[in-house]
Amino acid sequence: MLRRTTATLKSTLSLHITKEASKHNVYHFHRFTSGSPLHFQEKETVCPRHVDTVIAFVLGGPGSGKGTQCEKIVETFGFKHLSAGDLLRKEMVSDSDSMILDTIREGKIVPSAVTVKLILRELASGDNHKFLIDGFPRSEENRMAFERITGSEPNFVLFFDCPEKEMVKRVLSRNQGRIDDNIETMKKRLKIFEALNLPVVDYYAKKGKLHKINAVGTEDEVFEQVRRVFEQVSTVT
Repeated sequence: MLRRTTATLKSTLSLHITKEASKHNVYHFHRFTSGSPLHFQEKETVCPRHVDTVIAFVLGGPGSGKGTQCEKIVETFGFKHLSAGDLLRKEMVSDSDSMILDTIREGKIVPSAVTVKLILRELASGDNHKFLIDGFPRSEENRMAFERITGSEPNFVLFFDCPEKEMVKRVLSRNQGRIDDNIETMKKRLKIFEALNLPVVDYYAKKGKLHKINAVGTEDEVFEQVRRVFEQVSTVT
């Protein structure tokens, strides 16, 4: 399970391990705080474990209701919500990064190292020890990159299971002005989700970490399922 001290994450992130230090799990870091550039090498980034931090991955197709349910989880259980998609869009706007923009427009997945670095930057900010990582990992490569870079796995995983027809209807009706909320991009995203994200779902199911949520119903009906999961896992996290 993923255990991290927020204090450590807040003041550290680029790892330099000497041969002697690694024998004693002693690590030396450079500062990496919210808003700083994403300038560190993937292979150098690992974080020491700590008993206080809990991380839950939140998976589901576009329009499956992940964001809405994460808001309710934050309000009810005090988690900090990190949306991988929102972090990428924010970075794209602030840095005018054409690579991220072009990738999202194509409905493709942004390179794992970029997304993981953005997530780690957010984990390093604030004092909350409980995190929802929404919309990540989106592929097995994402998942393996997260484990390789952080040296850990999530405590548990939520999967919002929603029929494709319902997801398309929800996305096209939400009218949030997002560049990826159009029928052509939506079709691409659904194909990619089926091909790449479902193997991640299967992986965590086999590990006994997956909690499947029926995403069809009212917000309150869906959240009642979510509530039961959090009440269950709270006894073991």
